[in-house]
Amino acid sequence: MTTNLNHAFLQAALSVRGATPSLSHKQQVTRLYKRSLKLLDSWVIDRRLWNEEATLIRAQFNANMHVSQTAAERLIRDAQAKLNDYTHPDPYVVVHMPGGSKFMRNPPLPLEVCFPDGIIPDDVEVSPLKAINIDTTPYREDELKETVLVDFTTKSSY
Repeated sequence: MTTNLNHAFLQAALSVRGATPSLSHKQQVTRLYKRSLKLLDSWVIDRRLWNEEATLIRAQFNANMHVSQTAAERLIRDAQAKLNDYTHPDPYVVVHMPGGSKFMRNPPLPLEVCFPDGIIPDDVEVSPLKAINIDTTPYREDELKETVLVDFTTKSSY
């Protein structure tokens, strides 16, 4: 019985899920260039050296700008393999983003946790901020009307 349900579920999922859209050549090259610069950022700390290496990478991309389609596909495959070989073991992550060292550092506890009976003393300062961005900057009031916010402490959306 479970195999029939699993098969039926898989068939239903396959009928809903479409094929992943293929990227255009320009999108592939743009993503490859961006990925190579991000990888370079993980390996080279000195900005002067980074600029020199980034200039060399850009020159490689410009040199292969007018190649045939088959040669371009081969170059993209080779470049992706080369990037996979040079993957940094500890890549640079922006500190306020997920995986960064300051991501959600010391988030305030919800008042429901601090005061489970619901009675909040008068001397407790309640934050006037309704929400904060992922990089811990406050949302403006007009931004709150346009977006869906997720409170990570209560796991609720607004």
